[in-house]
Amino acid sequence: MISSADSVVLPVFPLTGTLLLPGNFLPLNVFEDRYRNMVSDVLKGDRLIGMIQPKLPGPDNFGVADEERPDLYSVGCAGQIEECEPQDDGRYLIVLKGTCRFRVQNELESHRGYRRVVAGFDEFVADLRGGVEALDREVLLGAIQRFSTEHGLEFDHELLASLPAVNLLHAVAAALPFAPDEKQALLEAPTPGDRQDVLLTLLGMGFEGSAAEEPFTPLPVN
Repeated sequence: MISSADSVVLPVFPLTGTLLLPGNFLPLNVFEDRYRNMVSDVLKGDRLIGMIQPKLPGPDNFGVADEERPDLYSVGCAGQIEECEPQDDGRYLIVLKGTCRFRVQNELESHRGYRRVVAGFDEFVADLRGGVEALDREVLLGAIQRFSTEHGLEFDHELLASLPAVNLLHAVAAALPFAPDEKQALLEAPTPGDRQDVLLTLLGMGFEGSAAEEPFTPLPVN
């Protein structure tokens, strides 16, 4: 259990372009040996994994060998394993639920191949309270509609309109293939209202460079 005063040793899963936000769900297909080790270990304890972006993505987008491992962004989000399906070939199919953002205080030696950090949660205590901030859902829905028309993307707008405002915000923020630094800006926005402002700005800018070429991820239902 995370509390605002905690600084805990947290295994981390560096993954470029992936955004986990408090309250959101993230499915993962865990196949690399070191991350299979990580899942096996955390299942014996608090089931927490820190999702974080590397500043320089490795060739497999999952980080690289210890002697070459890239620096990490300073802020990530801890997720708790809500579902886990071990596969016959040794993979795990897991679903993480975002619990609280964290700031990396320092990095420890790797354990069984995976990276670990000392994570501080105190500045993100609002994530733990789970309060609902008033968001302008009509403005957000209108921006999504315009964006989908301009970029030829197909959204289930009826489904989106049925989501609670914060779930709508987080689903769109996580699903669209924004650049890694833009994903990081969404993650580090202090409040949901600030995150909505960042998202509206990004929706107005559209995609640039390689982000436009990434496959679109269907919006999850939370």
